Amino acid sequence: MNPPGQPAAGVQYQGGAPGQSGPAGVQYVVAADAPRDHVLWSIFTFVYSNPFCLGLVALIYSIKARDRKWIGDMEGVRHYGSKARSFNIWASALGAVLFLVFLIVTCIRLSYLT
Repeated sequence: MNPPGQPAAGVQYQGGAPGQSGPAGVQYVVAADAPRDHVLWSIFTFVYSNPFCLGLVALIYSIKARDRKWIGDMEGVRHYGSKARSFNIWASALGAVLFLVFLIVTCIRLSYLT
């Protein structure tokens, strides 16, 4: 979806971009939004929050999505990117829950020691 006031994806028009001055006769092309591959999120999940190896699975799907992006297969990027996002969500949620459980157990154990 394009922001308000922006032309549709792939539309060429004459003149400067909105809010910019440019020489007359210059053509600007607005590219379509490419699907996301979530590689950075997958790396973070793999390094810091990897319960049940979900971070590794997310990283593998992200790399597959990145490879599909280089090939130009946008449907494959959407498919693998969606799977990577799902595994990242599960890994982040489980990692957060396990971290909270660890904190609660540690606080309870420390309160019994004193």
